[in-house]
Amino acid sequence: MATIHDATLSPGKVELVAGWIGAQRWYTGTGRPRLRRLDSWRLDDPAGEVGIETLVLLDDSGATPVVYQVPLTYRGAPLEGGEGALVGEMDHSVLGRRWVYDAPHDPVYVEQLLRLVRGRAAAQHGSLSDTAEPDVHGVPHPTWPDQPAITSSRVHGGEQSNTSVIIDATPSPVVVKIFRTLDAGDNPDITLQEALAAAQSPFVPAVVGHVEGAWARPDGDGRENGQLAVAQEYLAGTTDAWQVGLQQAASGIAFDERARELGRVTAQVHATLAQALPTEAPDAATIHEHVGRMRRRASIALGEVPALAAHERRIDRLLDAAETADWPPMQRIHGDLHLGQVLDAPGRGWVLIDFEGEPLRPLAERNALDSPLRDVAGLLRSLDYVAGTLTRPGAHTAPGVDVRDWATRAQEAFLSGYGEVGTDPRERDVLLTAFVLDKALYEVVYEARNRPSWLSLPVEAIDRLLQEAHP
Repeated sequence: MATIHDATLSPGKVELVAGWIGAQRWYTGTGRPRLRRLDSWRLDDPAGEVGIETLVLLDDSGATPVVYQVPLTYRGAPLEGGEGALVGEMDHSVLGRRWVYDAPHDPVYVEQLLRLVRGRAAAQHGSLSDTAEPDVHGVPHPTWPDQPAITSSRVHGGEQSNTSVIIDATPSPVVVKIFRTLDAGDNPDITLQEALAAAQSPFVPAVVGHVEGAWARPDGDGRENGQLAVAQEYLAGTTDAWQVGLQQAASGIAFDERARELGRVTAQVHATLAQALPTEAPDAATIHEHVGRMRRRASIALGEVPALAAHERRIDRLLDAAETADWPPMQRIHGDLHLGQVLDAPGRGWVLIDFEGEPLRPLAERNALDSPLRDVAGLLRSLDYVAGTLTRPGAHTAPGVDVRDWATRAQEAFLSGYGEVGTDPRERDVLLTAFVLDKALYEVVYEARNRPSWLSLPVEAIDRLLQEAHP
């Protein structure tokens, strides 16, 4: 299909997207979007019926400019069943009416994107420039056997910061994650999972490949390189560990053995990452930097919740002790590990997913070496949240169930399981407590700003934690 230039369209592409993007779950802005196109690239429809173009757009309406990836398809007739994915309609001076869709919902785009991932399709420049080949290419993962044959696809409804497309295919289903916000540099979701897949780890999905690309810098001075999408094995019939934990806790079913297994899996993933990627013994400056971030998060939390001021001295003493504690080697970690990032795969056990790290942290920080105790703390807090959720009004538990005891037992079992493979985190009790506190303070800020009725969960956890701590 010929390139559709904005000059022949009414309204223009950027104008059309500007009226649609603000309602999307992955849009990070809060006001009226102010979009400018930085770049674009196309894929061909072999049938010549559907235009496929990805726009790279800068939104500078907020305090921090954001670069978005917006794949679109252009059709000469409505896409059957695509009403919810319609971006809008355009009039083309030659071709007539065009229906424009959010491309992940369009099967033609999905098929060509997966072919690009596997190196079987080539990208071309979009309407911004037709003078050279674009800097966009697929990187197939060597452990994946062949090109999947697609039978159907659907967009996963629960995604927020990205868009995931579940593809029914032979020999096995896959899921493609399209990154909606773009940052220059390597995405840890790709770096870490591909390293684990190359090591044949059974505790992460197998990797199909990813797409790399470049786009014009917002200031016009050169180009930035980053990663645009990743495809991996889709594990059908799974339930995440959060749902498993909630069900078992509400019913009074002990989670101890499953938590122990999760501890072993987490330690094994950490061990594999330490073997496959760089590690570093932290020096005093590195430790000071990490504890300094903890202090800044504590300060923010104290500002959000003045009632925490009663703990200020204890927090300071604990962080002072953490700075002089024995730190394990720094390495690559998951970075945002909680029960919702763990799948219970039938016949396979626990599988860890979504290695992007905390999405609001800068990419450079998410790619930096960190302490494995951060992941441990994340899961300990997540188990505590199971109990807290079941004590909220309207929650239902079986008669006589003590959910607080359930969580404590599960936490101890998790730590024991971790210690069966790696160093038991309880051997660094002060440091572990500091990381758990840091996570709880992060939760305080989140709940205060987004779910005030949940604020008591992390606040009460901090109360318990600091009463038990003896730095």
